[in-house]
Amino acid sequence: MVFSSHIFLFYFLPAALGLYYALHRCPQRWRNVVLIITGYTFYGWAEPMFMPLMFATTLIDWLASLVIARDDWRLWRHRGKPMPLLEHGGLRSPVQRLAIRSSIVLNICVLGFFKYFNFGVDSYNALARSLGLEAGQWNTFFEVILPLGISFYTFQAMSYTIDVYRGEARAMGNLVDFSCFVSMFPHLVAGPILKFSFLAGQLEHRTHTMEKFARGVSFFILGLSKKILIANPCGKVADLAFLCGSPAPTDAWFGAIAYAFQIYFDFSAYSDMAIGLGLMMGFIFAKNFDSPYRAVSITDFWRRWHISLSSWLRDYLYIPLGGNRRGEARTYANLILVMLIGGLWHGASWTFVVWGAIHGGMLALERLCGGKGLFHRFPVFLQVGTTFFAVVVAWVFFRATDLNAALEYCKCLFGFGTPSPGAPLLHSLVAAPYYVGSFFLAAVVAWFAPQSWNWTRSMGWGKALVLAGLFWLSIVVMTSQDYNPFIYFIF
Repeated sequence: MVFSSHIFLFYFLPAALGLYYALHRCPQRWRNVVLIITGYTFYGWAEPMFMPLMFATTLIDWLASLVIARDDWRLWRHRGKPMPLLEHGGLRSPVQRLAIRSSIVLNICVLGFFKYFNFGVDSYNALARSLGLEAGQWNTFFEVILPLGISFYTFQAMSYTIDVYRGEARAMGNLVDFSCFVSMFPHLVAGPILKFSFLAGQLEHRTHTMEKFARGVSFFILGLSKKILIANPCGKVADLAFLCGSPAPTDAWFGAIAYAFQIYFDFSAYSDMAIGLGLMMGFIFAKNFDSPYRAVSITDFWRRWHISLSSWLRDYLYIPLGGNRRGEARTYANLILVMLIGGLWHGASWTFVVWGAIHGGMLALERLCGGKGLFHRFPVFLQVGTTFFAVVVAWVFFRATDLNAALEYCKCLFGFGTPSPGAPLLHSLVAAPYYVGSFFLAAVVAWFAPQSWNWTRSMGWGKALVLAGLFWLSIVVMTSQDYNPFIYFIF
């Protein structure tokens, strides 16, 4: 089930909101129960077999947090007692250290098995073939299916036990509230990746106001419009260009930039809708995008792109590795390593590793040059243009099916490829006025339009009419579109 579908808009969402607000006189925990039920229903709609997996990891992380908080395996002795807040940065006992390590290892093993098993087998077999050791290949009928959104809810659950261990949050004595944090459907399968310490208070106490609900509706409509009116047509152009294999240079750039627009508007649209749904239910989620294509450097880009993931990698990986506290060489190594892991987090393929290496190398190079962009002496519009150019080229590796396809596409970008026989047909398809218009609309919104976060701060009749028109247009267009994926659902 996706947010931009009739079944979600006209059936699931009204039912979820109706049930949620029907309990307005009940304790907050009953509303959390509703969020758990709707979250598991949303998650299990496509693949019910993975619902027990999410519950099992949730239960284990919750039990680990109680052990950490109480420093005792015998949890029944502390039943009903409030959970203490551990001393920040204080020493931890062997029991607490074992509990946090068990939680982290379990989450990483679950994520690693489901996400990287097939990748590991395929990489091993490819290496064996290249060395002439075909007999040593592992021929297995076993194929692992990737659970929806496992990368997102695994990182969120890990943030909980780590925050409790660090003394940055209290452990939740009630499984209902923690389950609500993990399974809440607005951010369940594609983020934002919310730190537990950010939402802990809201899970127990939050307010519901008309102003908050109205802003949530505004966020949702803006996200739906970006998804339907911009991301989907740009995605169609990108798919045609990348499927062509060897397009002409002009069409190659058109397809690569269209993909850059698709992935941005697709993901930021989901984030807007998730933030809006959270507001409708009284939650305030963190901002996840800050006009990333207006960045003046790669460092600036990562302050603006997928902010929740960047923050997670910084707080739970980069800083624990030593950050910038152990010398310049270690800092560069940490930057590159974190971006390589960030690339692998997105997908089990060498193309994602290369994408992470490109960004990690550029981050290290910018830091070597004083922490500024390589073109910081240029006018701002040139800084933005060169940064966007680098980002688009890196996106080719993110989008391509394999390394050979990515390298072939890069050759086409710079005029070194041999256009395939279908290249003229590709041009006639992507040059259609609808696709060209969507492309330029994406550019205008990306570089000149106000952000949803700012535009929704205040409402009036004028904005209400704009939103009503956008919603009507999005629904009309959605009924005729046969292309409506969410890219980050597969990560």
